[in-house]
Amino acid sequence: MKWYAAALALAFLLLQYRLWFSADGVGEAMRLRHAVAVQRADNDQRSARNRQLAAEVRDLKQGLSALEERARTDLGMVGANETFYQLRPRETKPATPAPGPGSSDLRLARPPASPAEGESLTRAQPR
Repeated sequence: MKWYAAALALAFLLLQYRLWFSADGVGEAMRLRHAVAVQRADNDQRSARNRQLAAEVRDLKQGLSALEERARTDLGMVGANETFYQLRPRETKPATPAPGPGSSDLRLARPPASPAEGESLTRAQPR
């Protein structure tokens, strides 16, 4: 009877080892469950995107407003009896414009003195 119990215990341990540590054991099952969960999440995202695209296709086939919106945004089209205004950002002017050739702009050689000092201003010759 002892031999029989020992043989059963040994068989049980070998089966447990195979269950926990083999390539087809619990670790592989857990890895596959995780892979299935990741794939389901990816499928859900793609299904949502497919539903969005199907709604857009349906709207383009049936409604003219979506078609008009696409033409305006993607192709830059303007409807009949409409005027297109394009606004540009304001350009900043340089603080001190450089004089062009033949210009009569005079530049100060030094910063102006205060009127209390009584000094006159000297001007540089044009370039």
